[in-house]
Amino acid sequence: MKDREADVRASDAGVSGDGPSRQGGDTPRPGRQAAVRPVNGHGNGDAAQPKGKTRKRRKRRRGRKVYARDGVQPAAGGKPAEVAAPLAGPAVSVKPGNTAARADLAEQPRRMPVSDLPVFAALDLGTNNCRLLVAVPGRPGQFRVIDAFSRIVRLGEGLSASGRLGQAAMDRAVEALKVCSDKLRNRKIKKARLIATEACRSAANGAEFIDRVEREAGLKLEIIDRQTEARLAVSGCGSLVERDTDGVVLFDIGGGSSEIALIDVSRHRSPRLANHIVSWTSLPVGVVSLAERFGGRTVTREIFAAMVEDVANRLRSFDGRDRLAHVVSSPKFHLLGTSGTVTTLAGVHLELDRYDRRRVDGLWMDGTSVDRMVEKVLGWDFQQRVANPCIGADRADLVLAGCAILEAIRAVWPSERLRVADRGLREGILSELMADDGVWRRNWRNGQRT
Repeated sequence: MKDREADVRASDAGVSGDGPSRQGGDTPRPGRQAAVRPVNGHGNGDAAQPKGKTRKRRKRRRGRKVYARDGVQPAAGGKPAEVAAPLAGPAVSVKPGNTAARADLAEQPRRMPVSDLPVFAALDLGTNNCRLLVAVPGRPGQFRVIDAFSRIVRLGEGLSASGRLGQAAMDRAVEALKVCSDKLRNRKIKKARLIATEACRSAANGAEFIDRVEREAGLKLEIIDRQTEARLAVSGCGSLVERDTDGVVLFDIGGGSSEIALIDVSRHRSPRLANHIVSWTSLPVGVVSLAERFGGRTVTREIFAAMVEDVANRLRSFDGRDRLAHVVSSPKFHLLGTSGTVTTLAGVHLELDRYDRRRVDGLWMDGTSVDRMVEKVLGWDFQQRVANPCIGADRADLVLAGCAILEAIRAVWPSERLRVADRGLREGILSELMADDGVWRRNWRNGQRT
């Protein structure tokens, strides 16, 4: 398939786990317009620019990422906006060679040319997806995405039954990683972190696969442990935890594992949200592994209840689950989900004709709305799930397994508020790489670029 190439600008540490994919894998949808989403997550996608003071105010409110989950979509115009790295989210994607867009970038005051900025990269090879982000630092705590790639590879297909990565699954992943390698090779990367998660972590032949990737794609992947995965997910979603929050349970429902972090910010808050993790766990179950064990195409209410109970049993053994007991009943406590499950439910909730990250990322859903969406998807048969534009063929057999994991989590930490994050590990990696490198301290003095 033809790969998408585009320069994209983005913000903080955003996008996550396994977002829903449109049908067609990495095939682009031509002509889709990208516009900066207002911070509250309910932008209307209008790329027209207001004038005068209204324009200035709106520019301050804007700045979320709008690059597509399966690659980068071309922009329809409008000025890109920088966003916080702990705030995350690309803003406007620009096709290479788009001189009008480049001129527009040049008009931004005190902005160093992209070619003069250090380039950082983050790659996340999960059980279901292969994703890459390449970015340069912006204002303190912010970055701009200049390239992105995502493809569903289902590396963990069959893993729960055999304990090994299958040949076809490894072949798909290697082909996607070759695309990532080409993108990295064409840029002068200052620092990169290339990670692999649960599929490679648990497979008997995971290390052999990592060696094959190095031989054939020229990439040396790092298999991270579950604690690191949980921390990076938190780092990627920092901007979605508002200042008046007391506590958050952040969960990342992946393909082969689900990370849960309990975050206490009731007493103070440091710049790195990950510093406030008081307890965490990683369940060795995700949408792919759960669907393979219980079935994902035909899911009766009895099967769904069995899936929920399976996950609930695992959560009962989590000793640190009560570490936020002092804030769970507070209106300043909420759940924060970064995964394809929650982004899918958000898209269904919004009745989107096409998945739109600008409207989903940062969206608040109340408990009644979540209940209604789970019930709606549970009432659909496989073909109805395939037909929904926010689910599609790639996730129709996985979405109910994700809903079961979500329901088990909600039962342990009941909350009337769920915030949806279309961001995650890659944004967390970029944010940490840039902070550790000190680029924001070196390049900015008194609020201006040096």
